[in-house]
Amino acid sequence: MFVSPAVANCVNFNATRTAHVDAVVDRNGENDTLTLHLGGFKPGLQFDLFTVQRSNQNANGSPVANFTNFGLAWYQSDVHIAFDGTDTVTVKTILLDQIFGFDPDLSLAPTNTFHVGFWFNDPNVPFSGGCEPGHTTPIITPFNGEHHAGPLAFITRPDATTGLGPLCTNPNGSGGCNP
Repeated sequence: MFVSPAVANCVNFNATRTAHVDAVVDRNGENDTLTLHLGGFKPGLQFDLFTVQRSNQNANGSPVANFTNFGLAWYQSDVHIAFDGTDTVTVKTILLDQIFGFDPDLSLAPTNTFHVGFWFNDPNVPFSGGCEPGHTTPIITPFNGEHHAGPLAFITRPDATTGLGPLCTNPNGSGGCNP
């Protein structure tokens, strides 16, 4: 996973301990297990973890031009950074190659959420730390249970060839994923 450049200085423990996230997904028959190992974070930070349809970063880390939104989002877990700047989060659900949502009432066809990202639980945390250059007020997003979260902290990037997120491990060549 990759830090959102706008908030990089908000999450780092200090100048020598840079925040990083290692994500491992194990395929386990009926469901998968996503384990995030977080380190180098400022202690006490809280985030909300989602799978989302789209990333705001290209495969090379540059921002997606004219990015409008993350698309369909699926709340997965809370993330709480301990006093030592670490956390481990485990989510057990269907993830690899098949994670999707739909809503027939809204005529929303099945939509995959092949990216993983997490947002600040409190919109005031990065703002009060002076980490949102160019903003005079906190950025408020719907990415928590109260629908009053802060900006994106970390997200996955798409595959350079397929354009799909890393939760698609078996692309079908026509923009989708084989189960």
